[in-house]
Amino acid sequence: MAKEINIPKNIIGLTDAEVLASRNQFGNNEQIQKQQYKWWLALFDLLKEPMLLLLIAVAIIYFILGENSEAFFMLAAIVAVSGISFFQDNRSRKALEALEKLNEPLSTVLRNGLAVAIPTREIVINDLVIAEEGNTINADGEIVHSNDFSVNESTLTGEAYAVFKSEKTDKKTVYSGTLVASGLAVYKTTKIGPETEIGKLGNSIINIKEQPTPLQIQIEKFVKGMAIIGIVIFLLVWGVYFWKTHNLLNSLLKGLTLAMSILPEEIPVAFTTFMALGSWRLMKEGIIVKKIRTVETLGSATVICTDKTGTITQNKMSLQSVYNFETNQLFEQENWHNASAKKVIELAMWASEPIPFDPMEQTLHHEYETTTIDDSRRDYTMVHEYPLDGKPPMMTHVFENKQGQRIIAAKGAPEALLQVSNLNQSEKNTIQQTITTVAAKSYRILAVGYSDFSGSNYPEYQQELPFHFVGLVIFYDPPKVNIQQVIKQFYEAGIQVKVITGDNSATTKAIAQMAGIKNPNFAMEGNEIMQLDEVSRLERIHKSTLMTRMFPAAKLAVVNALKNDNQVVAMIGDGVNDGPALKASHIGIAMGKKGTEIAKTAADLILVDDDLSKMIIAVAAGRRIYTNLKKAVQYIVSIHIPIILTVSLPLFLGWIYPDIFSPVHVIFLELVMGPMCSIVYENEPAEKNSMTQKPRELSTTFLSLKEMGISIIQGIAITAGILIVYQLSVQNGSDEKTTRTLVFTTMVFANIILSLVNRSFYYSVFTSLKNKNNMMIFVNSITLLMLGLILYSSPVATFFEVIPLDIPQLGTCLAVSSVSVLWIELYKWYKRYKNG
Repeated sequence: MAKEINIPKNIIGLTDAEVLASRNQFGNNEQIQKQQYKWWLALFDLLKEPMLLLLIAVAIIYFILGENSEAFFMLAAIVAVSGISFFQDNRSRKALEALEKLNEPLSTVLRNGLAVAIPTREIVINDLVIAEEGNTINADGEIVHSNDFSVNESTLTGEAYAVFKSEKTDKKTVYSGTLVASGLAVYKTTKIGPETEIGKLGNSIINIKEQPTPLQIQIEKFVKGMAIIGIVIFLLVWGVYFWKTHNLLNSLLKGLTLAMSILPEEIPVAFTTFMALGSWRLMKEGIIVKKIRTVETLGSATVICTDKTGTITQNKMSLQSVYNFETNQLFEQENWHNASAKKVIELAMWASEPIPFDPMEQTLHHEYETTTIDDSRRDYTMVHEYPLDGKPPMMTHVFENKQGQRIIAAKGAPEALLQVSNLNQSEKNTIQQTITTVAAKSYRILAVGYSDFSGSNYPEYQQELPFHFVGLVIFYDPPKVNIQQVIKQFYEAGIQVKVITGDNSATTKAIAQMAGIKNPNFAMEGNEIMQLDEVSRLERIHKSTLMTRMFPAAKLAVVNALKNDNQVVAMIGDGVNDGPALKASHIGIAMGKKGTEIAKTAADLILVDDDLSKMIIAVAAGRRIYTNLKKAVQYIVSIHIPIILTVSLPLFLGWIYPDIFSPVHVIFLELVMGPMCSIVYENEPAEKNSMTQKPRELSTTFLSLKEMGISIIQGIAITAGILIVYQLSVQNGSDEKTTRTLVFTTMVFANIILSLVNRSFYYSVFTSLKNKNNMMIFVNSITLLMLGLILYSSPVATFFEVIPLDIPQLGTCLAVSSVSVLWIELYKWYKRYKNG
């Protein structure tokens, strides 16, 4: 992808042939070689799963008992279960690999005279790499061209301050892993991959694993708890059955059957599937999820802290007006050829970088070219510079020509130039009136001044130079077209919006009003935030919507204050100074186009098109994923309870047919439940009220007793229905096969109806049926087809030890299963009635 950037014409970089030759000789810029995916190793890992180990044990017992047909069915079940798991893992892996590819850092290199963005691993020896403010240096090299360039090398040296480097000084070497603090440089790579200084230090940091999220920990605890319960009940059933029958292998088989019915192995599979595929779906929407754990947090966001420029506005910095202090006139574009306006534009250009990379500076160079008759940029050379610094910030450049004539130009925040210029209070008031008038129109304002310093012993700080105030250059960056609708949707979703910007209050207020942000009159500045204690700071943050003149420490303080107040904070930033706040927030969001590399590295999400409306999609997706995952787990809990109790209660209560379910029946149900909870529910569309609900608390999970209570009741109700069918069959004098068939059919019907009912715990099943989910139709249709095959195909019915049912019997099973599941529709109706 070619990129526009101002680089001297004599710097062209490598040709395609030279790149290929260098790569063949020295290799790629990769620190480590990742282990390639091997399907047979993945399959071997799957065979370590508890459910498959249980199936293997059952198959061995059947072979020992000489029941070969059951043994071969178990082997087929092993293939089916591992196949489903393999498919799920493979699908998740491919989604994550696609994300990883998109997350791969890019570098801008000069190839064939063009600036091209390439994956960092494709950098080769002798490549010319362009590094701008906010970028990470991705190879060791030597600077061949620079412009106000400084680099933070704390990753290597431990020194926190930035070091200025240039091709004209001894300090011209740059190192991989360091961060560009200011300016621009083109460097020629000398070392790549493990040969770089940071590569020699080792790659242990790459292998550090992320800590599991609270939700993952709860799921692990839940599954381990169920596994322990399963082991205890397995031993109990084995013991009771052996005590009654004195048959070791049959009692072991009975215990293993129950163990299979208890183990909720679908839950961790569902969690991984939902997170990976959720990230993949977001990727297709133009939202890169760097850490899939973020997906579970998205729906919980309560506060969005957003930048102004390029996020709320279009980031199109066109010169709107020019103000000359000497004449006290404001010039519009048609009058920029006036000598007074030209003077301000020319001085603003000299205060910019000679090779500009900032949009405003590029605009100033362009307007200078348009308005000047005699372009003197080639006649002057920069001899000294002061980079952008100070609070408020300003920058100063010193140029000289061959005759010794000097230009010392400065630009920066109006407050900064007012502080250092030789102005009396009356003059300051005059300028301030113009600033106030212009800022109210949401314009971006830079002040311009010059110094007549004549010595060669420059002071350490630019603020110590004597300055003369010349005027203002005024830029306009209009709000994005869709921003009002986006902000409205945030508010409807119960999410607060805070604007955090380095701009002044008047400009920010004007933009906020245009964008439809509530309470734009409540603003506070960064210095004010830092002077408050924690309690007062939080109070003011809650009262204020706009936070202006913000710097890194102030942004971080706001994020931490909101986090300490149990808010779930999404922070949107694009600059180097946003890095700490992005890292500290629950959801760090960087812009894909205008975001610096350090911002993208610190962030959890990247909005590829710099479009804030994508955050609405992301929040909606987060809520959908969480809700569907909750539905999947509640479904699993609800359907596991009747399986467990149907297997165990007839044995413990001494009923006439204690072996109502054998392993083959449990495995059939497991094969139905696995895809249902992961594939089907992951595909479930969002409910229509999902984006009008308040965000859930981050600490709340569906594994709490309060939320799981309804699922437990569902499971008990289904169990009651199944056991009623059991007793009715026995009382009518039915044999074991008839009773088993009625119980098994009722269980399958209940499972299908439960999967439909649990699509929503608020809307009726008839409303939910309108939500398109082809996977739900497909899996339930296959389940009914398989049930028909089991009941009415003689060889299969013999194997499952069931008999064909007539219409009245099927009607009974359907009626009982419907009543045992559909009662929850009354509960849902009551919830809707209560909410009006």
